[in-house]
Amino acid sequence: MLFSCPCIKQETTTTTEISTTTTTPIGSDVFILVIPNPLDESYLQSGDGSSQISATINAPDNAYNYAYDAAHALVNGKLHIFGGRSDSKKIARLDDCTLNELTVRLNEIRSRGHAALSIENGKKVLICFGYSGESRKTCEIFDGSTTVSTFAADSTHRFGGLGLYKNQPTSVGCYDAKHQKAETLSATGWTALPNHPKRISMHSLVALENQSMLLIGGRDYGNDGARQSGIWQLKDENWNEIGELLQADSDGSAIYIGRSIYYFGYSSMAIERLDFTETEELQKVAQIGNQPNYYYLPVLFQTVPNYCV
Repeated sequence: MLFSCPCIKQETTTTTEISTTTTTPIGSDVFILVIPNPLDESYLQSGDGSSQISATINAPDNAYNYAYDAAHALVNGKLHIFGGRSDSKKIARLDDCTLNELTVRLNEIRSRGHAALSIENGKKVLICFGYSGESRKTCEIFDGSTTVSTFAADSTHRFGGLGLYKNQPTSVGCYDAKHQKAETLSATGWTALPNHPKRISMHSLVALENQSMLLIGGRDYGNDGARQSGIWQLKDENWNEIGELLQADSDGSAIYIGRSIYYFGYSSMAIERLDFTETEELQKVAQIGNQPNYYYLPVLFQTVPNYCV
């Protein structure tokens, strides 16, 4: 949508000069496919909030809850989902408008509480953590055709998420242990980072290009598991709260596109956009719409207008 502002300058003669300026709304060229549980309620959301259109995504058996509790990430630009309630070891790829299950499987049971993160410039995905036992620490790497186990974390991080900090995979907190621990994965294994100020989990982790990492929303188990609105930044080995969501939330999903983070909340159903300056300073938080229902950890994928609608 374009907004025009006619500015009229009256001269001493009878002539009138009219100049017109146009402003392109932030996110007007952004379109995000949202795949929730149930799958048949998938929709396409515009980044400026001007449109929200139903989308049709097909899947194999158990299509209704196929994406429920699944982790998601890109491999070579293609959306993949991992594990979840319908099949805790499945790997499926979105081809056009269909989730096609691959023959390759995850090594570990990852039914819920796990996370996936694109690594090595999107050529591979790191999948970590799970619901119980040692799976809450374990990790594996998927390269598009095979899965290989890698270093297990030192602490459990069920619902601790995965994000990049200084270009290295990082997790924070844990639903079970309710700890504040943060750690990062290098070529030699996991090492500790400064503790988060809160006993946090069920948040979203998002990497910025300036090598810092944001932690958005979540539950604070130092405060009886209350949902929090904080936008926290880990930068130069320090945690600082740099802003707040308009509504406290947890169990949502976030995606970073063109200097804006789009956060799709679960408990509030709010869709909020966090806008950043060119130097990645938080500039503004705005609500651009609402999810049609309470969608828990929805799968998000940046795409093109009218995708699968």
